[in-house]
Amino acid sequence: MPSRANIYPEIRVRSPLEQAWQLFRRNTLAMTGLWGLGLLVLLTLFGPWLAPYHPYEQFNQALLLPPSWSDQGNIDFFLGTDDLGRDLLSRLIAGARLTFGNGVLVVLVALLAGGGIGILGGMSKGLQSSILNHLLDTLLSIPSLLLAIIFVAFLGPGLYNTLLAITLAQIPQFVRAIYNAVSAEMQKEYITALRLDGANRWRILRFGVLPNLSDPIVSQTTRGLSAAILDITAVGFLGLGAQPPRPEWGAMLSDAMELVYLAPWTVTLPGLAILLSVLVINMVGEGLRQAINEVMN
Repeated sequence: MPSRANIYPEIRVRSPLEQAWQLFRRNTLAMTGLWGLGLLVLLTLFGPWLAPYHPYEQFNQALLLPPSWSDQGNIDFFLGTDDLGRDLLSRLIAGARLTFGNGVLVVLVALLAGGGIGILGGMSKGLQSSILNHLLDTLLSIPSLLLAIIFVAFLGPGLYNTLLAITLAQIPQFVRAIYNAVSAEMQKEYITALRLDGANRWRILRFGVLPNLSDPIVSQTTRGLSAAILDITAVGFLGLGAQPPRPEWGAMLSDAMELVYLAPWTVTLPGLAILLSVLVINMVGEGLRQAINEVMN
């Protein structure tokens, strides 16, 4: 017998996550940023195995060697060497873990701590919410970099103290972003409907508030990651962060400033690494924000 044609075909409705991914894929700039971000993650995770040389290894016969595309360059040192004969490509790859990797770690800790405090504050009322609101206004009036420098001044210079200081400076920003988002959601009519339905605070948080926090979380996380990378490199440039000979990008930039006219690639390359890292993070964050907004609307 001939098979019966299905005159009522089922239409598969894509999940919000799938819709957001499809919209994100159509954004050329966002996909370019995603490939760049993937490269940064790859260098962070597998940098020691990808670098051609050890970042501290010195080649006395190749001091201040220009990049390989220069007439005086050497293909063995693709991006050239510094004033101590260390391979710049290897040091930039190793610096990805110290700058980008530590920036991701700082943002994750700040997101967990600040997000938890922001959710509790946003769902609370009365004196507790008012105290938290005024405390955040006070902390956010101080720039995060200045706050990080103040913490480092108390804790002492060093990479770990810098990461702790930047984490403490980032937490109030996450608290404020999540607090505002949760407070806005708690005023909406569907939350009132959940309360009238007898839902407790946990069910309101899980089914009513958290599903609508993706936009502020993505926006603040990308902004926080960019700020964390800039703060780490700025503190390192000031000599308060990673100490020589660690190849942190800000410290590399500071060490090479006196060579800016003699060997400009020693200054340009770490600066480009910082610029491109912040650029791809912002491209991905903006693409995610646009895709989430279109799905939610």
